[in-house]
Amino acid sequence: MSLPAPDQTSAPFGAECTSAAGGILVVQGTAPNADRSLIDGLRRARFGVRDCGAAEALAQVDCGDWDAVVLDARSDFDAAVALAAAIRARYPATVLPIVMLASGCAGSEQQRAFDAGVSDCISCPADVAEVARRLSTLAELRRLRRKSAMEQNRFGAELSSRSLRLNGLIETCIAMSMCRDRAALLMQLLSEGCHLLNCDGGTMYMVTDQQTLRFELRTRSDPLPATQIPLYDPGTGNPNENYVSVYTALHNQAVRIDDVYTETRFDLSGTRAFDDASGYRTVSMLTVPIAPRGGSPIGVLQFMNALDPFTGAIVPFDPEAGALVEALAAQAAVALDNLELVDSQKQLTESLIRVLATTIDAKSPHTGRHCERVPELAMCLAQAACDASEGPFRHFAFRSEREWEEFRIGAWLHDCGKVTTPEYVIDKATKLETIHNRIHEVRMRFEVLQRDLEIARLQAQLAGTWSEAQQAAHAAELARLTQDFEFVARCNVGDEALEDDAIEALARIGAREWTRHFDDRLGLSAVELATRAAEPVRALPCAEPLLADRPRDIVVRPEGERLDPAFGFRMDVPEHLYNRGELYNLSVRSGTLTREERYKINEHMVHTVMMLERMPFPKHLRRVPEYAGTHHERMDGQGYPRQLGPEQLSVPSRIMAVADIFEALTAADRPYKKPKPLSEALAIMQRMAGTHIDADIFNLFLRSGVYLAFAHKHLHAEQIDVSDPTPFCATVPHA
Repeated sequence: MSLPAPDQTSAPFGAECTSAAGGILVVQGTAPNADRSLIDGLRRARFGVRDCGAAEALAQVDCGDWDAVVLDARSDFDAAVALAAAIRARYPATVLPIVMLASGCAGSEQQRAFDAGVSDCISCPADVAEVARRLSTLAELRRLRRKSAMEQNRFGAELSSRSLRLNGLIETCIAMSMCRDRAALLMQLLSEGCHLLNCDGGTMYMVTDQQTLRFELRTRSDPLPATQIPLYDPGTGNPNENYVSVYTALHNQAVRIDDVYTETRFDLSGTRAFDDASGYRTVSMLTVPIAPRGGSPIGVLQFMNALDPFTGAIVPFDPEAGALVEALAAQAAVALDNLELVDSQKQLTESLIRVLATTIDAKSPHTGRHCERVPELAMCLAQAACDASEGPFRHFAFRSEREWEEFRIGAWLHDCGKVTTPEYVIDKATKLETIHNRIHEVRMRFEVLQRDLEIARLQAQLAGTWSEAQQAAHAAELARLTQDFEFVARCNVGDEALEDDAIEALARIGAREWTRHFDDRLGLSAVELATRAAEPVRALPCAEPLLADRPRDIVVRPEGERLDPAFGFRMDVPEHLYNRGELYNLSVRSGTLTREERYKINEHMVHTVMMLERMPFPKHLRRVPEYAGTHHERMDGQGYPRQLGPEQLSVPSRIMAVADIFEALTAADRPYKKPKPLSEALAIMQRMAGTHIDADIFNLFLRSGVYLAFAHKHLHAEQIDVSDPTPFCATVPHA
């Protein structure tokens, strides 16, 4: 084989190293003129030959990519062998053959040369043609070895690339299945698709509910077109298959185009127009559906200009890589579907929670929008605690959106147990009120007594036995009836606390009798009749007390209404479910609720805890029952339903208590009370700080301005009479 020769007029090597590509390096011995004929002969045979002295040999070997090195050992065999060993220590025989020229060397000397790494040993004098043939053979072997090594490297690179692509696909699929951010997932899908295909760019379309393709993402920074591509012709309703992206979406089939400008199956005028406008040239294209296995496409990926990994030239898309992208898109579709399902479930859950809360508010006008405003106030106060950089809350924080979601749901559900509380108990505005205000029944009895007095007067006058003394007594009795009813009516309203003398007066008034002439069992339901089974039937007419506590007024507590000890409730449960006795209710010393009714209202916390702790909340919502079920606990351990102490009440639980009390005190939509101004509400809460509510939370509530921001949004202007909260701050023992 003839080797291409460099410029044959070039001078021999000197002290400087000149880089060479191919050719023969001849290392001369101590008698350089002895091998000049060989050098000239090789050059005539069109070999590229350069020569140098032994001192510069290693440097010249390192500078060039030589086909072979020829060592002249005729003048100093030992030095040539040493040089051969030095060269071989740097380069293996497959990379750089070494040929030694020796003067009739014996077999032992040849063995020394081969042991030193020489590839061939030629005895001199030697025929130039023979030397050229042997050098050509070595050079060809070297070329073949290098080609084989290059092919192995290329194969190894391809194998490594495939392995990397496959590993990347697996890692990406795992990452997408764990992703909770739709935008991040879509971007990851598009960018990883471009990486797998080694292409210049890509575009993502999503199928809309209006049966169109909407531009969703691009790898380039160009603005996304606002227009959408219809999947079906608006006029005829036929599939709009002229567009390759639509074809892919309709048929759930990938389409590969090797040259956009010779493609005739699809309308690619939009792509060409983009090229004209941007100066970019699209050649190859691949569209892939985003669809779960066996499902309809939810989007389309469109990739442009696959690049050769070795040359960078635009080439057709690799079918094998395209199959990987299809698998990636299918996995992404599943991840998107799961993400949409999770989001839908989350939205449904939030909606159900809000529906429940607003239903509780709508159930009674007395609660107004309490279940809506308390979460809002609690979230603002929690944010203030998270923002604190010093003080008792400097280490408190909700560290993820899931923790915020957990607290928000707990706040919305804080009164969910009120669905079990009867409206007539929640709405009880007077002491005798049940389904209706029973003061009217009592009033009718007073009316009957008055008419009895009038009848007695008229009868006496007709009989001629009426006297002035009787008239005076009659007038006094009528006045006393009026006064007694007015007193009973005032007691019924419950605006003033009752002292012992008032209780005695009620008993005296109640003991007065009136006459009943009709059967009080007629027109009753079976349940009502059952409540009177223990009362004897009395002959008519009969006398009855004006106010009475009768056996029928006692509603027995069902066995199923006993507290479940598994929940750790610590509440004093009244013996009876209700006691509707007239004297018993009118004798309530403060407010309008009996002990049984007060417990029934407080019992909403029992039902809140039981309902929520029985619900299978996911792991990230496991504290919802805690946040919802502790806002009536107290810092002194005297709250309900579990009498938890401060060491058992978390910061979010304490926040809920402050938010609940402040909203209840200042609410302007309670028909049974006037809204309190800020000054009065904050003064009440200041007295509660430390025993009922957490003093640090209350001070944060004031100093952060949360109270005032909430007031400006929800309170009447005349209620906002505090701008400086400092006088209302609570004393904190540990401060």
